[in-house]
Amino acid sequence: MIREELPTLRYYNRKKKRGLIMSTYIHFTKEQREQARQTDLASFLVSQGEKIKRSGSEYEWLDGTQKVTIRGNLWFHQYEQKGGDAIDFIRKFYNKNYAESVEFLLGNSCGCLIYSSPVVKEKKPFELPKANDNMRRMLAYLLVTRGIDKDVLYEFIRHKMIYESEKYHNAVFVGYDNKGKARHAHKRGTVTLNPYKGNVSSSVPEFSFYWNGTSNKIYLFEAPIDMLSFISLHKENWRAHTYAASCSVSDRVLFQCLNDNPNLSKVYLCLDNDDAGQKANSRIAEKLNQMNIQNEVLVPTHKDWNEDLLQSEESEVKCQQVLSP
Repeated sequence: MIREELPTLRYYNRKKKRGLIMSTYIHFTKEQREQARQTDLASFLVSQGEKIKRSGSEYEWLDGTQKVTIRGNLWFHQYEQKGGDAIDFIRKFYNKNYAESVEFLLGNSCGCLIYSSPVVKEKKPFELPKANDNMRRMLAYLLVTRGIDKDVLYEFIRHKMIYESEKYHNAVFVGYDNKGKARHAHKRGTVTLNPYKGNVSSSVPEFSFYWNGTSNKIYLFEAPIDMLSFISLHKENWRAHTYAASCSVSDRVLFQCLNDNPNLSKVYLCLDNDDAGQKANSRIAEKLNQMNIQNEVLVPTHKDWNEDLLQSEESEVKCQQVLSP
């Protein structure tokens, strides 16, 4: 009987010791690599003392303040719009190279692990949440709590781009493709104590929430509320310009808009004033520079454009109080 051996790969690992670079070879069989790749990430994170939260059939873990969705051995960073398997997870979040990541997952550094079966995720057809028979909660949230300009908000409502869902009374921000078909929907909770936000299943990120103008300018934001806040702050002739909210720090909706509208030649990157937002601004600006597309970064004074809007309204109220007899 001939026994078939699994192929092995040799990985070159460098470690620094007493000022010298020490080189070692690490051998991993195909089976070992697959075992490491199939590590159940939820169990792994719990074993590392990390906090995770169950969300339906998945788990959520926070990378700082950014949500990472976990299912079996797979993960997806909601803001960066990137994901991978267990080995990719260790490489990204534990700052290890491939060999170190495999070694780490196999138990040399973290003990016995649970392995997950390959995840087969059924893709649901995209479907907009059922609309509520009125929009009172959504209007109160966006107009009062978020300070969005009434005329701006009603223009989007008139174009069927914003409505209130029947279930949970979320504000729903709808994105359409260039044929007018709804392809994306972002949900935002209207209860202040429960700031839920998320995209409807099977939303296409290339067609997230955006306004199509006629000028050569496009403004890119992270969230629909940031986009509406910026417009509220800069209302003059706003309908003429194009605005897009990626509902993340992805650039996919931006490049879809540029592809669909050749008239666009000036990009304004308006992502949040935090580490994730500014890193994304730099990353996208580099892409645009390589494509010789004119671009400029606009940074909010506070964390995001909604905070700027609310602070400006608060300043106006204080000014009126001082000037009133």
